[in-house]
Amino acid sequence: MLKLWLLQLSLVLIFCYACVVAEARSQQLKKTYVVHMDKSTMPATFNDHFEWYDSSLKSVSASAAMLYTYKNVIHGFSTRLTAKEAESLQKQPGIVSVLPEVRYELHTTRTPEFLGLGKSETLFPTSEVQSEVIVGVLDTGVWPEIKSFDDTGMGPVPRGWKGVCEVGRNFKSSSCNRKLIGARSFSRGYEEAVGPIDETAESKSPRDDDGHGTHTSTTAAGSAIEDGVNVMSMSIGGGLTDYYRDTVAIGAFTAMAQGIFVSCSAGNGGPYANSISNVAPWITTVGAGTLDRNFPTYVSLGNGKSFSGVSLYSRRPLSGSMVPIVDAANVSSTSSGNLCMTGSLIPAKVAGKIVVCDRGGNSRVEKGVEVKDAGGVGMILTNTDSYGEELVADAQLLPSANVGEKAGDAIKNYISSDPGPMATIISRGTQLGIQPSPVVAAFSSRGPNPITPEILKPDLIAPGVNILAGWTGAVGPTGLENDKRHVSFNIISGTSMSCPHVSGLAALLKAAHPEWSPSAIRSALMTTAYSTYGNGKTLLDISTGQPSTPFDFGAGHVDPSNSFQLDMIMVATSI
Repeated sequence: MLKLWLLQLSLVLIFCYACVVAEARSQQLKKTYVVHMDKSTMPATFNDHFEWYDSSLKSVSASAAMLYTYKNVIHGFSTRLTAKEAESLQKQPGIVSVLPEVRYELHTTRTPEFLGLGKSETLFPTSEVQSEVIVGVLDTGVWPEIKSFDDTGMGPVPRGWKGVCEVGRNFKSSSCNRKLIGARSFSRGYEEAVGPIDETAESKSPRDDDGHGTHTSTTAAGSAIEDGVNVMSMSIGGGLTDYYRDTVAIGAFTAMAQGIFVSCSAGNGGPYANSISNVAPWITTVGAGTLDRNFPTYVSLGNGKSFSGVSLYSRRPLSGSMVPIVDAANVSSTSSGNLCMTGSLIPAKVAGKIVVCDRGGNSRVEKGVEVKDAGGVGMILTNTDSYGEELVADAQLLPSANVGEKAGDAIKNYISSDPGPMATIISRGTQLGIQPSPVVAAFSSRGPNPITPEILKPDLIAPGVNILAGWTGAVGPTGLENDKRHVSFNIISGTSMSCPHVSGLAALLKAAHPEWSPSAIRSALMTTAYSTYGNGKTLLDISTGQPSTPFDFGAGHVDPSNSFQLDMIMVATSI
């Protein structure tokens, strides 16, 4: 027993020593922190606030430097510190908070007609007034050559503009114009954390190498508070935390207090309850609904049955003749083969066949790439119970069809029951007037508000499924600013797409009524939103096929168009 006890003790000692070493190492690792300081408590011995900031920082770290300083959203600075240094700084006088950086995720045309904007001249004031409204978009950047940023017919740059057009790789001063009036990039914190940006893969400038920022900005209007913006659109979100520790919530509060309308995406965590983000009361939180437009594609099986789906594939279609069809779960080398993860399919079993893949686990387009790389000639993407009958169209690299859960189950049953299953995929172009519409998108994040349940979130929903807008191709910098192969349009879905719709509508309302506050604009949008169809029935939730609830759509779907609503806007904002 003694030897055994000694052995156990030695293992414990070794384990504890490893814990101590690991803890010591973690204490030496530096992270980026945002330091919020109480401006009013600056000692009289300092000439200015920046001198005070620097002194406070040097009191805990002789080597640390300020990455950025802030004087609008908050007063303070950002820097790189160890956990111990951050803890020590938090105890200094005048420090409000020392918050570790948060990685915010991106939340990723027919809509003017669907929203009725083409019929309402009331919401479109004169071009001179419109051009005085500035929309700021915080996102992955912008591709200035896109047609949506053409400034033809625009008036001069607004008198209140105080920003700059930052010059960098693939971004010249001439990239800005009377519509895209300015752009900035912020990368110091990123480079301090992971090293210098690889400019062969990503531009160290406002240029968009992802595509998300271009898409959202062209939806909204086609930097920050100091620049003089009127509307701020942020299609990003992170983990939920107390409002005073949430960088987006803090910034949005200051912006709102200075008369700036802030809209944020609700997130793509639906259809689950409590999945919503950006829930601060002063933020206009936007969920996603569908349009009345569809891109129908049909799957015809060898047993004579057909099922409808959607697809944006527009290149060379499959021939009218049938080809073999297989379930990915049966032609994969992994236990999760049904998801068509990268490298999972067996080429010898896939070549020349249509492959059925389940939605989830990786991106929908990534699944198509995997099927194509394995030699497949087509893909059918089937919903699981999490997505129900929601149909989201994708621009795939091979003939494809996204189908609902019921159709997917029927197709898989056919494959498993027929010794030689065959199928083909037939595209039918674009179809308008789809009813019922809108319906709440399955991916749209839902309430209740996890932090303050008494405050309803989302505030409202807007078009966020199959949205057409500017796109860069997301292929990385080419050095060719006018390379038309990478400057085009794409259709994307997500609350990232619904958020800028509301930002754009807020800009129109601000142009028509410059005296309106952010709260007045949000009140106008919410009190005129609708939650029922023309027949009086509640908007449907596509994930269940059942009526949705205010935890899904908030006040309802945004509706800027009809005359009744315009009267309501005037009433709502004059109370």
